[in-house]
Amino acid sequence: MKKILFAVSLLAILPAARAQDTTDVFTRHLNLEETVITGLTGDSRLSESSAAVSVLDAEALRSSASSNIIEAISRQPGVESLSTGSGISKPVIRGLGYNRVVVISDGIRQEGQQWGDEHGIETDGAGVHSAEIIKGPASLMYGSDALAGVVIFHPDPFPLNGTVSGGVSGEYQSCSGLAAYSLHQEGNLAGKVWSIRFCDKYAHAYRNAADGLVPGTQFRERAFTARAGINRKWGFSRVTLSYFHLTPGLAEGYEGGVLEGPVGYAAELPFQQVRHYKGVWDNSILTGRGRIRAVLGFQQNRRQEFEESADEAELDFRLSTLNYDIKYISGEMSGWKYAAGVGGMLQESGNLGEEVLIPAYRLLDAGAFATATRSVGRMHFSGGLRGDLRSLESFPLEGKFEGFGRTFPGITGSIGMAFSPYHNLNLRVNLARGFRAPNLSELASNGVHEGTVRYERGNSSLLPEYSLQGDIGADFSSEHFSATAALFCNRIDGYIFAEKTGASVEGYDEYRYTASAAVLYGGEAVIDVHPVHPLHVELRGALLRGTFSEGDMPLIPAPRLGAEIRWELFHGRGDFVALRFDHRFAQNHYLPGTETATPAYSLLGAAISTEIRFSGRRLATLSLIADNLTDAVYTDHLSRLKYTGIRNPGRNISVRLEVPIQ
Repeated sequence: MKKILFAVSLLAILPAARAQDTTDVFTRHLNLEETVITGLTGDSRLSESSAAVSVLDAEALRSSASSNIIEAISRQPGVESLSTGSGISKPVIRGLGYNRVVVISDGIRQEGQQWGDEHGIETDGAGVHSAEIIKGPASLMYGSDALAGVVIFHPDPFPLNGTVSGGVSGEYQSCSGLAAYSLHQEGNLAGKVWSIRFCDKYAHAYRNAADGLVPGTQFRERAFTARAGINRKWGFSRVTLSYFHLTPGLAEGYEGGVLEGPVGYAAELPFQQVRHYKGVWDNSILTGRGRIRAVLGFQQNRRQEFEESADEAELDFRLSTLNYDIKYISGEMSGWKYAAGVGGMLQESGNLGEEVLIPAYRLLDAGAFATATRSVGRMHFSGGLRGDLRSLESFPLEGKFEGFGRTFPGITGSIGMAFSPYHNLNLRVNLARGFRAPNLSELASNGVHEGTVRYERGNSSLLPEYSLQGDIGADFSSEHFSATAALFCNRIDGYIFAEKTGASVEGYDEYRYTASAAVLYGGEAVIDVHPVHPLHVELRGALLRGTFSEGDMPLIPAPRLGAEIRWELFHGRGDFVALRFDHRFAQNHYLPGTETATPAYSLLGAAISTEIRFSGRRLATLSLIADNLTDAVYTDHLSRLKYTGIRNPGRNISVRLEVPIQ
């Protein structure tokens, strides 16, 4: 089979990789038994994991006409995106987003002021080769903020020794006039490895059948990444330097019954400038029957907001973060594997603009963990404990903020079992406790800015969130049929959310942060039928409810049902044609006074991809992808533009060409 569905403990199955990575430890094969994941206690087979993990390869990530990497992963059951137009998306896992999802990029957790509604993930999607998605509390390995789960982006693998390769790609999307190109080269000569990539992307305002061109939804994105290192028998050492620059517009909605604002490619007021700088030193050293992994990183995020003048930013946030992660991972010893380590970060945030929404602060985060796994026949047990301590100091600002200090300790852990009664059947059960300390926005925000279209007030008395989630699941795979089903229930003590107060401040609706006990429960399922080798018929669905004791939770994705019919044209190649259908049911469960109901909608899509070959050599890959073929007018429940009266993008036709150079 060229395409096989993966699933873990309660998750969805995903397409398997067609080729394995050559130098990285993240190596995927064409069956569940051999697929290796890295996001838990170290390298482990997917079939032996009790946690809910999805794996997406490069083909799956690029098979949709997405404008950013978060949109590309959000087609998986249980994964959504909280969007602001077409340029900004935040990951949501099983109804939880913002600081409850940790994103790992270039080996360290991405820190880019993800507390903000309109603050996206500063990662170049063109450089992402594959992704792992852990659904459920992962605080055991990642500490605070991994309450909902983790998204891990893996870069392109280095080529085989003695090889220098590269490529160029280009893409055009009709809905927003998006034009993008990417250039890359990588090499491996006698174990000395390097890679370099540049990507440029720009889009004008997107269009839909109801609003026409939507002002303020244009964006420009540039990214540059360079990696260099050595591979030796003792392991590897690598350095990564990256720069990401995003200039998104700010959509302000209707004024006097009509949409107002810029609609072209150029940045026009109001708009943002987001720059993210990052350096990472990643080391893996073999020690006897195990290895030591040591990662040190520094990143700085600069977010500016221009409202009245393009020369001076009214809002100007600067966030600097030093990350460290050191752990030992043992080899197998009489059926046992162990891992232990420490990790954390030192962070400092400052306000450089005239307007201030949150106070300047300093954060110190430290944690230590230990895990063990044990295999007994077809049964695989895993568990571990972690302790965290987060210290937060907020600096005063006369007339605006009072200084304060808070310390948040946390004890988390997980225990689970994976059982394979037959070679093609896997059963999983997992229980995990998660932890998240409140962020500065929730504790102390006091102000408004163009991107949020609301006035926010923090609550300095908020306590940490603690969750306890149970997962059960099963997956089955055979020559002509694959299926997975998953159920989960997540209890969260002290769930923090912004509630609309009904008051108005400076002409904006006021929102105040508060907390309540919450329960989320639901499930996901995927069925893939392939009666003959080239044909795949996939059905997938997800259902989620989130409740407080007094009513429904906010920002809960609507139930979804999807289908894809795919015909692979040539054996051993990537040529295919596909027809896709995605239906979102009405979301009538919402937080009254803060949210409104969202009607159901259906989207139809299609895709075709073919390799252009000469004398058996691949010269290029050409893809044509269409989303929302019927140009349906709809609003997603997790669209931040919903409450400005703006609908989601309309019909989008994407043309993509990739040319390898070897």
